[in-house]
This record gives sequence, C-alpha cells and structure tokens, in this order.
Amino acid sequence: MRWLVLVYKVPAEPTRLRAGVWRKIKGLGAIYLQNSVAALPQRPGTERSFRVLRNEIVEMGGSALLLGSEVLSGSAEVEQAFNAARNDEYEEIVDRCQDFLGQIDKEYRAEHFTYAELEENDEDLVKLRNWFAKVESRDVLTAPGKAEATAALAKCEQVLDEYAARVYAEEGEGR
Repeated sequence: MRWLVLVYKVPAEPTRLRAGVWRKIKGLGAIYLQNSVAALPQRPGTERSFRVLRNEIVEMGGSALLLGSEVLSGSAEVEQAFNAARNDEYEEIVDRCQDFLGQIDKEYRAEHFTYAELEENDEDLVKLRNWFAKVESRDVLTAPGKAEATAALAKCEQVLDEYAARVYAEEGEGR
C-alpha cells in the first residue's frame, strides 16, 4: 500500500493557523506519525486534498512537503493506527446513536407523538447517516468498528420507523 505523507511546519503565531491545519488533517482522516507528520493511504481524492492543504500551509508562511511512499518497516503499526482512528470515529457514532435512541425513548415517555418531533428526530438521523458516510468514505482499510456503527445506525432507523408509525396513528393517519 502506498501512503501520502505530509511533513509541515506552521508559523507559531497566530495559534489559530496551527489549529486550523490540525482540524483539516483530522477531517481528512489522516493519522499523525509524529508531530507535524501526517499520513493517509494514497488515493486520488486524498492526494488532491493534501496538495490543497500543502498550498494553504505555504501561503500562511509555513513550509510543507508532500511525499508518496511505501512503509518499508512497521506497516502493520501504521495500518493499526489508521484503523484505530476510524474505530474512534465509529465509536463516537455508536455513542451518538445511543443518545438518539435515548431521545426517542424520551419522546415515548413524554407521549410526544407529533410531526414536529418526528421531523426533528428525522433530521438528527440524517446527520448521523451523513457522518457515517464521511467516516466510511475514508475507511479504506475497513476498520473493525464499522460493523458496530452499522448495526447501531440500523437500530436508529428501525426505532425511528416505529416512532413514525406511532406519530401517524396519533395524528389520525393510521386509520
């Protein structure tokens, strides 16, 4: 497997520049091999994104090199780190799915069976689906946490469908 490696240096001030670069690197799904050394599996989309980020770093007065490489030794460790990063993201999705299910349970306990509540919960589920799709798109090594996140998302969809049926029944559309 080939990897893209971004080696960069950002000016110390203002600190928002360093934080902005860090957020973009994390948003791409890259892992840090060391301070200011980030890596991603090489793909056309990731290369383009790293090239854009490299240019942004240079424009802010920093320096950056973008390298294409193979791991000659330690490949398993790099892949484990990449999968661990994806697993962390999947775990957060599972946690948010639990929050979502708790919210639906709260609607049942409060007997809030309205279209407004259904719409709000549907929007939350769309956000979870979109977030999952982002993580899945950068999960090129198929991290093991994906299965649990997929199951949690399916459970959310099922529970929301059941809640929707109850809303329709309460609003008179089930007849």
